Amino acid sequence: MNVYLAPMEGLADAYLREILSKAAGYDLITSEFVRVVDQLLPIRTYLTQVPELNNLSNTSNGTPVRVQLLGNHPDMMALNAQRAAELGSHGIDLNFGCPSKTVNRSKGGAVMLTDPQSIYNTVAAVRAALPKEQPLSAKMRLGYEDNSLMMECAHAIEDGGAQAITIHARTKVQGYTPPAYWHLVKDISDKLKIDKTINGDIWTLADAQQALKDSGCDHIMIGRGAIKNPKLADSIKLDQDSTAQWSSTAPLVQEFWNSITKEMSTRYCAGRLKQWLIFLKDLYPEAEILFIAVRKLTEINEIQPYIDKLV
Repeated sequence: MNVYLAPMEGLADAYLREILSKAAGYDLITSEFVRVVDQLLPIRTYLTQVPELNNLSNTSNGTPVRVQLLGNHPDMMALNAQRAAELGSHGIDLNFGCPSKTVNRSKGGAVMLTDPQSIYNTVAAVRAALPKEQPLSAKMRLGYEDNSLMMECAHAIEDGGAQAITIHARTKVQGYTPPAYWHLVKDISDKLKIDKTINGDIWTLADAQQALKDSGCDHIMIGRGAIKNPKLADSIKLDQDSTAQWSSTAPLVQEFWNSITKEMSTRYCAGRLKQWLIFLKDLYPEAEILFIAVRKLTEINEIQPYIDKLV
């Protein structure tokens, strides 16, 4: 059973992927999606959005990173998949689950679940463009408004040539509202022969165990649960119900802050720190104290003294 880190737009950027890969052992990390429209994207786009490609598509500690592509033009998706593979990505992942209204209005992401044929066409085009040894996976939700086309979409991914599928056990309309309907994925698990991974509302070891049992999947993908508890992947893999102490989490926050302030704008840095603290404060009282202290601050030099006190 493998544990993967989910692609999370606007949350799990390269900086946080680096930190989380140091905090726990992942078998694979999927990048935030690279948006494909009607052209072959320049190499610099990939290196900017997935800088791990500069390190053989690994984080600094050797955790493999897979590029995820989002788009609805099969030919362009195929060309961009070739490019990502040539740059060294550990396989290609296709996004059929993004609930973003902007993305869906452009007929990408979860809206493609209303048209299984479009999913098949995209997967098949990408599979044909890649070397046989290059892994191809896809991530989907149960559906758009409902799950009536769930099986058709899952079969489209398998029949198109993907070797693995990840299912976020909610529809687009359900978004991230609890609960996730892990049991509905059992039909997919029973009928598909490719590797199956369950995703959605996995916050604890108990959640992971129940998700695997209910869904019949082979593997686990965690997202926001890993942001809240950076050691969750280890807890799942080692089958030990434990949470990292603040004394071991605080240095991760400090390292994250120091890395983003070296390269990003002040506004971005302040926002990203607060975004992570919002998750951490549900588990760590110390993170809530820090969040309250920096909540109204926007300048790096205002926030830095609080970060310096962490360790």
